[in-house]
Parts: sequence; C-alpha cells; structure tokens
Amino acid sequence: MANHPLIPHHDGSPLYVSSQTPALGDAVRVRVRIPADFGPVVTVHTRSNPDHEPRFQVATLVATVDGWDWWEAEIEIENPVHRYRWLFELDDHRTMWLNATGLHTIETVDAEDFRLVTWPAAPEWASGTVLYQIFPDRFARSEAADDRELPAWAEPAAWTDPVIYVGPDTPRQFYGGDLLGIQEHLDHLERLGVTMIYLTPVFPAQSNHRYDALSFDFVDPLLGGDDALASLVVAAHHRGLKVIGDLTSNHSGDAHEWFRASHLNPGAPESEFYYWLDAEQAHYVSWLGVPSLPKFNWNSYELRRRFIHGTDSVVSKWLRPPFSLDGWRIDVSNMTGRYLDQDLNQQVRRIIRDTMVEANPDTILLGESTNDAAPDFDGDSWHGAMTYANFTRPIWGWLSQPGSSANGGIGMALTHIPVYSGEEVYQAHLRFTAAFPWRVRLHNMNALDTHDTPRFLTSALPGTVPVAFGLAVTLPGIPVVFAGDEFGLTGTDGEDSRTPIPWDQVSESADTIELYASLIHLRTSHDVLSNGGIRWLHVGAEVLVFVRESADESILVVAARSTFSVTLPKDAVAGPYSLLYGEVAFDGRKLSGSGPSFAAFSLPGITLPDFADVGTVLALE
Repeated sequence: MANHPLIPHHDGSPLYVSSQTPALGDAVRVRVRIPADFGPVVTVHTRSNPDHEPRFQVATLVATVDGWDWWEAEIEIENPVHRYRWLFELDDHRTMWLNATGLHTIETVDAEDFRLVTWPAAPEWASGTVLYQIFPDRFARSEAADDRELPAWAEPAAWTDPVIYVGPDTPRQFYGGDLLGIQEHLDHLERLGVTMIYLTPVFPAQSNHRYDALSFDFVDPLLGGDDALASLVVAAHHRGLKVIGDLTSNHSGDAHEWFRASHLNPGAPESEFYYWLDAEQAHYVSWLGVPSLPKFNWNSYELRRRFIHGTDSVVSKWLRPPFSLDGWRIDVSNMTGRYLDQDLNQQVRRIIRDTMVEANPDTILLGESTNDAAPDFDGDSWHGAMTYANFTRPIWGWLSQPGSSANGGIGMALTHIPVYSGEEVYQAHLRFTAAFPWRVRLHNMNALDTHDTPRFLTSALPGTVPVAFGLAVTLPGIPVVFAGDEFGLTGTDGEDSRTPIPWDQVSESADTIELYASLIHLRTSHDVLSNGGIRWLHVGAEVLVFVRESADESILVVAARSTFSVTLPKDAVAGPYSLLYGEVAFDGRKLSGSGPSFAAFSLPGITLPDFADVGTVLALE
C-alpha cells in the first residue's frame, strides 16, 4: 500500500452507516467514498446476501467533498447479521469489489463482507473505555491482610520477593494483595485516566491466580470477602470508574463444591455438570488435560440454572447490588461448551448475555478468544474479544528485538516472536479484524500484554513503548493497561509478568507513568478515537499512517519504527491541522521524523449532507 494512490473506502462508522443499532426490517443507508481521480465510475451498487441469496441495490452520488465522491444506497436489514459489499462498474467494463479486506478485481467471498447486526448493542459508554487489568494478589496489599490466616496451599512471600515463575510453587506463591489495597490506590488509576478496572478472579480457590474456583458464591476472604468487593465497586463508581469481574465458564477447580459432590459419586445431582470418562466418575475431561481444572458440561440445565441463567445464577448475583459489577470478562470463552462433536458455545454465551440484561442491561461482556476470534463474535452476546491475533502479536512482531523469545501465553508459533514489517502488521490486523462487525471491533481489547503473556517491554526495541501503546489508544478497540506496564515492569512469560506493583518506586517511574497517562488522555479527550472510522493512508516497512474520522473531528496518526519520510497522496486529508502529540513534522502532505516515534494531529471533521438528503449531487468543497 506504500505510495499507492487513494482507493475507495467504507467502514461501519457513522460517516458511512446511518444507524449503529438497526432492527430487523429497518432500511439503513450506507455510503462509500471514491477518489474523484479513481477512474470514471459508471455505476455503484451494494451487494447484500440476505438468506444467502445475493441482492443488489443501486447507489446514488450524493456529495463531492475535498476530492472525493460519496455514493449512497439503501439496504433492508433482513437477517440478524446482514452482510454486504460494494460493486463498482468502470467505463472500460471492468468491475471492482470493496469488502472488509479491501479493494478487489475479482468477486469476493461472503465471509469477508461488511456486517450490520441487529443484536442489542453494548452500553453507550463501552467504546470509550480504557481498561486497566488487575491481578489482585500482586496489585496492592492493605494492612488488613496481615491478620488473615493463610490456607495450606499458600506459600507466603514478601512484597519485594522475586516471582517464582517455574515449578510447582508458581501457583502457590502468595503475596497477599487484596481488594482494599486496590481501593487505597484508586488515585493512581484516576491519574492515569483509565475508565474501567478488570479484576481477574476474586472467588476462593487453591492458587494465587484463582482460575480454579472452589465456589462462585462468595469472594475469597483472603481478598477481604464480599464486603470488600462491594466497597471497592462503590469507591470506583464514585470516581467514575467501572469494574468488571472474571468468570471461568469452561471449567471450575477440582476443589469446587460441585466437583467434590460428584467426583467418585455417580448418583450426585452435580454429576451432570462435568464430562466423566468412566462409570465410577474417577477420571474426567479437563482444560488442556490439567487435572485441577475439570471442564463443565453445558448440556446440564441444572448447571445453567445455578451458573448462568436467571436471577439466582452466579452471573446475575454479582451484577446486582450490593456488588453491582459493570460486566464480565469470560475466561476461555472459545472453548466453552465445546467438546468432541458437541458445540453449545452459542447457547451458553447467549444465555449469559440474556441474564446480564435482566440483571443490569448497562453492562459489558468480553470473551477471551486468543486466536481467530471473529466466528464467535457476530454481536449476538460478546460485545468484544480479548484476543491477540489482530493487535498484540502483529505489534510485537514489528516492535520487538529480532530473535526475542516468547515463552508462553501469547500464542507465538515456536515460542519466538517473528519479525514483521509494517506491511505485515497491516495485513495481519486487516485479516483478523475484517470478519468482526464494526460494533464488535470497537470493543475488542487492544492489549500489549496481559497476565497470560510476557510483558511487552521485555523484548521491545528501544524507544518503542510510545509507538506500541500509541497504537493501542488510536486503533479501533479498547486500550488495555496490564497493571505494572506504567511502571516499566518486565517479564519473560505470563507467570513472570505477575510482578507485585512497586509502589515505593512511583517517583522513579514518573516518566513512564506520565507517558501512559498522556496517551490515555489523548484517547479519552477525542471521541473520534473511540467511535470514528479508520482509513489507512500509508503502509511501509518502517511507518504506518492512518486517520480516524467523524463528522466532528479527524485525527491523523503516525507510528514509526525508525527514521521516515512519507508524502501522502493528494486529497488524502484536508483542512487545517494541529499537533496533539509527538514530534513529527507535517506540512499537510509530507510527514517526516526520526524513529521510533508516534504522533497524532487534529484535523477537521468530514462535512456531509444528512443521510435523508439524497438524490442530488452536492459540491461541498
């Protein structure tokens, strides 16, 4: 795409789609912009695929703005997921197709079409979220933790002890972080500017990570119990922060009350909650063969009733007062309900969301799916994906030192980080976002790292943290900070990355904290970065350039790995500009700077006639 002339563009943002929340039977108007010098265009059509039967609608030229022709057509929404693409006929009898993967000279496959969805939308606040992930045992320890009796599994550690990340003591090492400790440091989160806390599991378990829950009915007393969670949420809400929890819908722990009631006890009602491999119920299916994590069997309606369905369920309880969580992140959502020839994933996720809506519709549901997540994320339940294929792995490949290892968690092939060019980052990002509905794409998590990955800084090329996190806050999706990134922490794998936060080093980490805060505030100060469309302008080995656009404002983004000089095509952007962040030179067309560097420029919004004002060519230049 480097030095490529401008090409037609469409995405799902309000500039191009008249309704972000269509219903079945609605008529939605959609627009495409075509460069005036693209070539004489004879006709423009949409090609929809309701009930898998192609249908074409004629588009009308409705505006010419700053060197672009805008065409508009009407689509009737006939399925909950309505797919469509654009078809252009040129005067030399050539046809070209535009879908979510770009412009094509041959007919394209349905899987890459744009999508409009009629499922209930995410809360209005969700797309503007900046998420801060907390691993409770390692964030902060209140004085109250000193008086708590430890269970037999826990191996106590001082806050400054190095993390044990290899061997049997890894899940047993216990630092004693608790919920009151988090509450005592909310000032830090306010300073950063994050808007939502994501807590990894808070239920009692037999490990420091708590993904092996022994009950979902109460908060681990080691964290302060139920009252501590209610207190934290109240305090967070008072500061304008949302709080979401973490549920394991794929498995429980082998110490869970349901599993203990049924293990070696075939007559127990809870027997139907798990997959047993013998009549005695001694052997069972577990997550990736880990015996401490027995897999749930969602064929059980009693399991559904207790866990995910109705007001008495686990899912509902923690969303209602006095706890009032603002949503859930679901662990291993991709494997949930799937075993051999069984696939109950869609049923389970829809029940979870229906229960959430009944308890509190103003909540968000995020699902973990670490690879190609799009097939499960059509908007029917999950609002966004915690995934690594479309952002994390490509960015690591571009901005990590060649030859760096990634020992686990991030899903790198052969446990090492491949070397990517900027072109390959673009291709990977495009490939793994194309099949998401636009609305879902806005809520996918842009995580540089998490509790399951190495820390990005560990292998990063010098000076690239602003570039990487700058992309997290400016690409469509929810930016993610894993607690400790802003302190410059490192870690070679997911276990090693779970370092206690060095609260005694705030002053020494001031520059890094300020870096994160300034980029987060860039995001939260400009709504276009949360809801605007995206148009790529230049893709090169060393530099990426795109613009986020809305009617109110546009923001030009430049991310460079090394020294660069780029001349944008004529009419790529228009209007006066001002520098918002960074130190890149720009004269309206030419961008240049030393690398690594990240910059953002404010530009005017796109002025267009209302969608209702169609049928007449309007020159707005």
